[in-house]
Amino acid sequence: MKQPSRVFLREVVLRDGIQQENILLPLSKKLALIEALTEAGVRDLEITSFVNPEKVPAMADAEALFSRLPKEHQGVRYSALIFNEKGLDRARKAAAQEVAVFVSASDTHSRRNMGKGTRDALEDAVMLILKAKDAGIRVRAGVSNAFGCTLEGNVPGQVVLDLVGELMQPDPDEIGLADTSGIGNPCQMRDLIPACRGMIGDKRLSLHLHNAHGWAFANLLAALDMGVAHFDTSLGGTGGCPFLPGAAGNLPTEQVHSFLTAMGIHTGIDGQRLGSCVQLLRQMLVC
Repeated sequence: MKQPSRVFLREVVLRDGIQQENILLPLSKKLALIEALTEAGVRDLEITSFVNPEKVPAMADAEALFSRLPKEHQGVRYSALIFNEKGLDRARKAAAQEVAVFVSASDTHSRRNMGKGTRDALEDAVMLILKAKDAGIRVRAGVSNAFGCTLEGNVPGQVVLDLVGELMQPDPDEIGLADTSGIGNPCQMRDLIPACRGMIGDKRLSLHLHNAHGWAFANLLAALDMGVAHFDTSLGGTGGCPFLPGAAGNLPTEQVHSFLTAMGIHTGIDGQRLGSCVQLLRQMLVC
């Protein structure tokens, strides 16, 4: 399949990126980082999660963040991760236009991350998708640990495809596959992506690739060869899952942008301004 001429990067630094940092960014700094990113041309940002603030203190200001988002940037999409009906209700009241609903292909990870097994989490996810769409909220549904799990090892591709099939029933707007443990490899990309595409039709397919083993760029290239044009990235390569051992680091937005630009693939992002965003983040995380 021909590589895309344009790739869209969803910036997840304010959700996945900072959720494990020792320093809690105040609302003012989050807003300043959002402003800088949008000035750099980033048009898709996952900015928070509506979760228990006692478990993830970095996300405690979710409502306040949505209430103070800049209004002057046209065409910028802001989204949030949710796990349950309470999270959806909070997102709806905060006027979130998009939510992400993920189910882990690893039952062990699901129990650690959500307090319930994969099957129960899937039933909840289907209900959340239906309710979100009824409320006029765009939904990104997906499967985490889609390429393996450090807690359980190999995850059969058919398990992932079965989950995708069930998540498709309530008709989400987008399907995402996440290498949450960062142990996926290019062969898995070449096998799973076409099979998933065959199930979701013209729905958008996006990838969330962690870099725990340093293979994320190889997986990115394999996915590009499969025609994937939507990826989650995090400024500075920050982030990871607090409930998985060793699952640290996302694809760095600035490096992905440079990589794609060198390949002649357009992102719509200003590289120089993006570099300034990296410096701004570094200053925030050392203060």
